Amino acid sequence: EVQLVESGGGVVQAGGSLRLSCAASGFSFDDHAIGWFRQAPGKEREGVSCIDSNDYSTHYTNSVKGRFTIASDNAKNMIYLQMNTLKPEDTAVYYCAAGLLPPPGHGCLDHRDMDDWGKGTLVTVSS
Repeated sequence: EVQLVESGGGVVQAGGSLRLSCAASGFSFDDHAIGWFRQAPGKEREGVSCIDSNDYSTHYTNSVKGRFTIASDNAKNMIYLQMNTLKPEDTAVYYCAAGLLPPPGHGCLDHRDMDDWGKGTLVTVSS
C-alpha cells in the first residue's frame, strides 16, 4: 500500500523559507514520478515541482523557479521541497504525490498523472 505523509507546513512571513518533507512508503522511487502539488482556495490543483525517474530530472512550474528546490533521499524514502523567498501567492495546501513512471519526455507536473496522494500540509504566507 502506497503511503505519503507530508509535514513542515506553517505560517511564514513573505520573504521567509519553509522546508516541506514527505515520508513515502509502498513503492519504489526508481519506477515512479514523485512531486509536490498545491491547491489554493478556489483554484485548481497545480504542479509545483517533480522528479522524473526516467532520468532523475527535476521540473518546476514557472512561478517557483529559482525559489523552490525539490530533492529526494532514496535511502530514507523521503521527498523534500525547500521553499525560499516565499510570496503570499504561494499560500496553499501542498500535497506530495507519486505516479507510475511517465513516458520519457512527458513530464511529471500534471496532477492527472499522479496515482497516490498525501493528505496535504497547509502553507500560509503573510504579507
